[in-house]
Amino acid sequence: MAKGRKVTKYPRNLNNINIGVVIFGFILIYVIISVITYFRKDHIVGYEVKEGALSTNNIYDAVALRQETIVESDTAGYVNYFAAEGARVAYGNLVYTVDESGQLLEFLKSQGSDDVNLSDEDLSELRSQIVDYMSSFDKEEFYTVYDFKIGLDGTVQKLSNNSILNNINSLNSNSAALAAINYKYATGTGIVVYSTDGFEDRNPSDLTVDMFDLNNYSKNQLINNTLVKAGDPVYKLCTSEDWSIVIHESDPDKVQELLDLGYIKVRFLKNQNESWGKVSSVTNANGDTFLVLSFSNSMITFCRDRLLSVELITEDETGLKIPNSSIVNKSFFLIPKEYIIKNNDNTTGVLRDKYDEQGNETTEFVSLSLYNENDTEYYADMSTLRSGDVLIKPDSNDRFAVGKQDTLVGVYNINKGYADFRQIRILYQNDEYSIVRSNTMYGLSVYDYIVLDAAAVNEDGASAAGKTSGGTDDSVPTSDNSSNLGAEEGSLGDSSAEGSSQESTSDSSSENDSTQGSSEETSTESSSSE
Repeated sequence: MAKGRKVTKYPRNLNNINIGVVIFGFILIYVIISVITYFRKDHIVGYEVKEGALSTNNIYDAVALRQETIVESDTAGYVNYFAAEGARVAYGNLVYTVDESGQLLEFLKSQGSDDVNLSDEDLSELRSQIVDYMSSFDKEEFYTVYDFKIGLDGTVQKLSNNSILNNINSLNSNSAALAAINYKYATGTGIVVYSTDGFEDRNPSDLTVDMFDLNNYSKNQLINNTLVKAGDPVYKLCTSEDWSIVIHESDPDKVQELLDLGYIKVRFLKNQNESWGKVSSVTNANGDTFLVLSFSNSMITFCRDRLLSVELITEDETGLKIPNSSIVNKSFFLIPKEYIIKNNDNTTGVLRDKYDEQGNETTEFVSLSLYNENDTEYYADMSTLRSGDVLIKPDSNDRFAVGKQDTLVGVYNINKGYADFRQIRILYQNDEYSIVRSNTMYGLSVYDYIVLDAAAVNEDGASAAGKTSGGTDDSVPTSDNSSNLGAEEGSLGDSSAEGSSQESTSDSSSENDSTQGSSEETSTESSSSE
């Protein structure tokens, strides 16, 4: 029988701890903290500057008013139209017929003349109508489908009636069916429209606010080959090319602003046509103010439309298009030009007065980046100089104390991988984008990359760590690394925020590349200046 072995247990001590596990634990904690810190920070996002345009766009629902005459039937019977809707007719042209007997189609069939053949010109008219509708179709306004259907039916019926009319003329005129047909001719010159809606006799002052609501609008479409009685409307005639649209604007300041313009460019959203309208205003009995825009052309294009969506274009500026989130106000020191030293290697700087450890007065050369200029001064970065620094004028004993400041409106350029401030001149601005002047000295050029959100950059701009990657309008990638990201600096700039510094900006078309790069200070001690 084997003897049992005695197992001796030793107390644990530090020598038994696995140092690899400890190191791995520290690394894991560090990685977790780094990841949490990374996602809690704002990151620099690039935006590619492109040329574009902005308009002061004001979209309104408008009521179209024209000189319209409703023509009523003086005979009861079945009406058949022969003039195309939206086409111009002259005095004495055949517009429609009234079949008192209602036996015309049966008579044509008995004569073997009920077949309708469309010519190439007729088919071309149908294709043109379909293409025009497809180009302006909006799925959010499906009601236009019914107008298109009715209009297409009318065109087809008109083409069919023209063929029938030719057959009628070739048949026996002594027939009783043919004798019951009354031919109706235009009593004046104008554009034919086969619908009524009750607005034909209204003036701008007769309108009320609820009339601009599409849900309250109804139109009586006059259908071909339907039974009418004497006194019923059969068509209407638009007799003048002068017409107007009426819009409602409740803001009196906006009304006055538009009236002061005199003429306004109007874009009709239905087909993107543009025309200039003369502006006037009227007030109805309820005290509502309406703007009236009068035109002397294009009436035939919109003769079938009563309610229109229009866009008033009061300004249209073209330049570099940038998002407003990129714009920042930044302060700079103003340094007299005679204190700036420009070296042959395109670097610029100043001589700053200083004292060594022994109390001896010396000078040092401080490299500066310049961001703008006026007639007598340069704008210098505040991260390099300090308020109260004394600058020495080259080849002179003159001194200048740093302290005078001014503010520029600009963006952060990241072409070189770090954020570098560039001044901009805002031509126009809306809620989302601004149009700025291109190819200005110290400014931006097309295809530059800028920081999309200026709040992601510290006040010193160029000190944001890590390289940034630019993006485009459609896809804007984030930077690989971005640390030292601060809070938003200043408020968004606008046209009025540029102040006197904007007025002094040089409009030179060449860009001074020497101002790019971060400011770095180098010191070289020399003997005391005399």
